[in-house]
Amino acid sequence: MVQAPSQIKSYQPYEDAALEDRSAPRVRLDIPASMRPSGSRGFAVIVRDLSLSGVACEALTAMSAGTRVWLTLPGLSALQAKIVWNDGTMVGCAFDTLLNPAVMQNILDRFPATSA
Repeated sequence: MVQAPSQIKSYQPYEDAALEDRSAPRVRLDIPASMRPSGSRGFAVIVRDLSLSGVACEALTAMSAGTRVWLTLPGLSALQAKIVWNDGTMVGCAFDTLLNPAVMQNILDRFPATSA
C-alpha cells in the first residue's frame, strides 16, 4: 500500500519499534558497566534494567535525549545506543540494534536478576 505524500513521515524502523514495544520483557539487574558518550570520556554506570531493545542505568549525568552513547557490559563489546530519557539520576537508552536473545541470556546467566 502506498501512502499519500501528506501521510509519509520520516521512517526510523528501530526507533519506532523501540518506542512502541515498551512491553518487551524487562529484567531488573545490578551490573557495573561503563558508558561513553560520543566524543567524550567514558564513566561508570550501574545497569538497573535491561531488555532486548534498551537499558536503564544509574548515572549522574546531564546528557540529554538524543545523545549517542556506547555501553560496555563486562565481557561484551560496546553496544551503541541513544539516550531516550534522563531524570538526573537514571538514564534510559534504546539500543541501535536489538540485543540478540542469546546475548541477553548470556548476561542473565552471569548476572542474575534482582528483586524489585
